[in-house]
Amino acid sequence: MLNQPGSLDRVFQALADGSRREIVERLVRGPASVSELARPLDMSLPAVMQHLQVLEACGLVRSEKTGRVRTCHIEPGVLRTAEEWIVGRRTVWEQRLDRLDAHLTDRPDHGSTP
Repeated sequence: MLNQPGSLDRVFQALADGSRREIVERLVRGPASVSELARPLDMSLPAVMQHLQVLEACGLVRSEKTGRVRTCHIEPGVLRTAEEWIVGRRTVWEQRLDRLDAHLTDRPDHGSTP
């Protein structure tokens, strides 16, 4: 999954693009063909394929070809790993803000104006 150095960086880099986020949002609902993914996007099919290559390279999406149809699937474990990283950062900042609040609340001059 995300066991290589820089893997998380590639995931966030891939998600930095709005079109790729739209593709991921669509795939979260279930598998889709490339043409289904391209339909709502205002770009050519080759451009959609390039976006899918980026998503596949970072592991967020996998695809399989059956006949002439390429079907794409989301890799939920990779999304989960990115989410866990974000949650971990949020938890750290919430703890820091709670400590700051406690420190400011405990100050003897709390509530007085300068």
